[in-house]
Amino acid sequence: MTVIDEIPVGPDARVYAEGWQSWSPTTWSARGEEIHRPAEPWQHAMRFRPGTPVADDALQGEGLLVVDPGDGREARVFGTLDASREVPTIRASWRDDRVVVETDADPGSLSLSDPGSLSLSNPGSLSLSNPGSLSLSKGAAALAAFGDRFGAAADARFGWAAPRVWCTWYQYFEEVHASDVIENVRAIDAAGLDVDVVQIDDGWSLGTGEWTAPNPRFGSFPDAVGAILDSGRRAGIWVAPFSVGATSSVAREHPGWVLGDAGRNWGDDMRGLDLTHPGVRDYLTRVFSDIRDLGIDYVKLDFLYSGALPGSRHDADATSISAYRSGLELIREVLGDDAFLLGCGAPILPSVGLVDAMRVAGDTFHEGGEDGSQGLRGQMSVEARSWQHGRFWTNDPDCLVARPEFALREEWADVVLAAPGIRGFSDRIDGLDARGTELVRQLLKETSA
Repeated sequence: MTVIDEIPVGPDARVYAEGWQSWSPTTWSARGEEIHRPAEPWQHAMRFRPGTPVADDALQGEGLLVVDPGDGREARVFGTLDASREVPTIRASWRDDRVVVETDADPGSLSLSDPGSLSLSNPGSLSLSNPGSLSLSKGAAALAAFGDRFGAAADARFGWAAPRVWCTWYQYFEEVHASDVIENVRAIDAAGLDVDVVQIDDGWSLGTGEWTAPNPRFGSFPDAVGAILDSGRRAGIWVAPFSVGATSSVAREHPGWVLGDAGRNWGDDMRGLDLTHPGVRDYLTRVFSDIRDLGIDYVKLDFLYSGALPGSRHDADATSISAYRSGLELIREVLGDDAFLLGCGAPILPSVGLVDAMRVAGDTFHEGGEDGSQGLRGQMSVEARSWQHGRFWTNDPDCLVARPEFALREEWADVVLAAPGIRGFSDRIDGLDARGTELVRQLLKETSA
């Protein structure tokens, strides 16, 4: 690492370190606060940057780090303005009365600036969780300025009204059935809820490497999609196209398509796909052609980090990042420019300009967390990344969960209602009580871009 700056700071100094992907911890940190690190190897693969060591004693940003001195001086921004092939790692450590900034990249590839030299084209979209704090306010302005500049350079996609979405995930998880989708489409109509998109999440297919193979337990996928389209709404689907299970037919039959460790999920070791391999590209073209031909034009692309794993590829000139971007470009080409692509588990800076929306935090809770025991896992990053909305894409803060069984529904509603971006919820409509219905209607009223 090369030292690129030493910044005198006051006791109220803060550092913002942008995480690698949607699920990477991202926040403002003060001296002495927790440095988020993976506790297990699989967490490094699935929540941090695979192949890049995580510092023990420094805050680590992937492509972007901001130091707010906390004494009234402008914040310092350290960020790349081009994430199409490489993304530098940037670290900040507290040393006496200074913050020392280091990077693994050529310092000339970074933009070092005060926000006064940048243009804030959309300051009204910036949400501050603590606007009374001078330090956070200075830093937030710096992030907004960087976001305007980076988004313009990457030709970011945004500007439409945020979709209003009903999603199956937090109610049914992988046990969703076609009849559940059809029931809730009818219930949405009966309740007069202003929903634009009905999204079928994980559970509709046989899973990683078997994306368009029907899951007999789900029932008729075409019938479920047809019910959504017949209601006059957009049909949405979840897919994790750059990931396969080590025991999947794709991995077993085409070992040359597969990259290294991508963590573990669905009872299998996960692998990434070489998105430069002609066979993989043909496979993805078939998968998304099938999805398009069903009339689906709202696609949540999950576990996308698997496409940017380190490793050798068919195209020897490709970097992990350029290969990843080529995969997203292929999906866009197949689905068309009017399709709405929502990234999740996706490298942040390399995805700008290629997706319409981005999940900006991890899942609110996993199966079994309805009792509140898992806390609000996404709150920190949802709030910290609010500046990306309207600059990089439409933010997705994750779904409101409004049914009474979710013990933290009021606390989570406060977060989701305050967050900019997609207005999504995930409850069985007939299971909502009066308060839950009130929260959903409040959420759906907010349709600004």
